[in-house]
Amino acid sequence: MIEITADAETVIERAILSFVATVNRDGRPSLSPKASLTVRNGRLYFADIASRGTIQNLKRNASVEINVVDIFQRRGYRFSGRGVILLPGNDEYSMIAEWVRATNGPEYPVEHVVRIELTSISPLKSPAHIFADPPRSQDEIEQTYREKYGVSRIGE
Repeated sequence: MIEITADAETVIERAILSFVATVNRDGRPSLSPKASLTVRNGRLYFADIASRGTIQNLKRNASVEINVVDIFQRRGYRFSGRGVILLPGNDEYSMIAEWVRATNGPEYPVEHVVRIELTSISPLKSPAHIFADPPRSQDEIEQTYREKYGVSRIGE
């Protein structure tokens, strides 16, 4: 099993929104935003709250890629693998469904849960990390993008 690092888990928690790519019936990529990506017990999951197309695609072709980027730190991760669809009654399904409802409210439907059997994890870094001369610290990059987006930390 490929290990999800503590840093990758932190980026997932901070970013909140991720993008899941699957393959449509005609072979074209299909990209779907998810706010339910989470790591539990060292495994990566997302909930099917309103993801009919994603689930249909995974039933035909289990290939999946997920990108998650912290917009302020300008870095993230690409997760590639195979999506395994979990149904109600499964312990993993229950664990994620309970988390989604506790986080978002009991009215959120969780039709399925998808566990990702990872084949690779790759870091993603924006040009802000690669081309800055002189190199900038992570704190400098974050401050620059908070200012750019007009967002300050709570209490600032």
